[in-house]
Amino acid sequence: MSNAPWAVVFGGPSPEHEISILTGLQAERVLTGAGDSVHPIYWAPSGEWFLVPNGTEAKDYLEGAPKGSKPLEVRLSPDPGFAAKKSFGSGVLDIEAALLCFHGGTGEGGGAAAIFDAMGIPATGSTLFAGAVGMDKLAFGGLMESAGIPTLQRRAVSDVSEPGFAGPYIVKPRFGGSSIGIEIVDDLATARALAKNSPHLKNGAVVEPYRPALVDLNIGFRTFPSLEVTDLEKPLRGGGESGLYSYAEKYLAGGAGSEAGLSSAPREFPANYPAPIHEKATELATAVADVTRLTGLVRVDLLLDEKSGELFVNEVNSIPGALSLYLWAPKHPALTVLRDALTEARDRRVVFPQAGHGGGVALRAAGGISAKLLGL
Repeated sequence: MSNAPWAVVFGGPSPEHEISILTGLQAERVLTGAGDSVHPIYWAPSGEWFLVPNGTEAKDYLEGAPKGSKPLEVRLSPDPGFAAKKSFGSGVLDIEAALLCFHGGTGEGGGAAAIFDAMGIPATGSTLFAGAVGMDKLAFGGLMESAGIPTLQRRAVSDVSEPGFAGPYIVKPRFGGSSIGIEIVDDLATARALAKNSPHLKNGAVVEPYRPALVDLNIGFRTFPSLEVTDLEKPLRGGGESGLYSYAEKYLAGGAGSEAGLSSAPREFPANYPAPIHEKATELATAVADVTRLTGLVRVDLLLDEKSGELFVNEVNSIPGALSLYLWAPKHPALTVLRDALTEARDRRVVFPQAGHGGGVALRAAGGISAKLLGL
């Protein structure tokens, strides 16, 4: 162990950019409050990276990077890492491991995992491949179906095929990590029109059967020091009748301040349901962890039919809002949860086979490239 500082990295190009900032600032406070050394790193929507001062507040980011920030550049070689611009020598930050606090977009969807892997910095938030599946609602739904995990039917909005079930439908962005862009429609024609015109849906959309009586539930798991599951949470919706747990209810409820909508949103925790519902939720979260290979701190969003007792896996959040620390509070202090996640990234780093293991066999047998172009 080098005892180098941790990095807490937040922001990123995503519709959930602001929530990512809040999560990052909360995580930084927990770690620095315990005496840990932390590099807070901000990824601006423009794509620029900054080392920001410790102890900043949410309002400091209203106009971009806060005062006192230092521009960073991402180096992949020959001396990889985060380097201070205009510095002499390498200028690369010494980082023990990075706590990724991105939500949605490139950050949560596996892009950040690829960047940090290329820089040689151990990072939380699952691998490129697992993160990408979690962010692709169609792929994730298909994975659940193939694994025999109960989930609602989910199909792509397409001009050449139909979903195979009747409306009304919930239409969701295929690639996204929140409630942004979700609509309720009566028929497939409307879903197709939305998919072509909505800025949130035009890059891909999925439909599910609209079942307004289903209740949202959340449960978390972590994978270090061993697989462990939280208690079951029931978010409490407002008085609307849309049947959707909205972005505002999820992130903006609960009053002012850095915890609004994250750790202080209205909730029933533990959820007031019979023991078999809790046991089934734990079983489903364990199954999701097993089949997705997600690591770190993960939240699984469930749907419950209170009349029949049917429980469905809806979505997974590989980097959930506030890192779901509030779900872990009855079991472990936030500091323990964050340090464990960082330790897992550092000590159990997932390394895939790299290129160059062919020993030159294919290159020696290739012959001339011109010959391979014949007939093309």
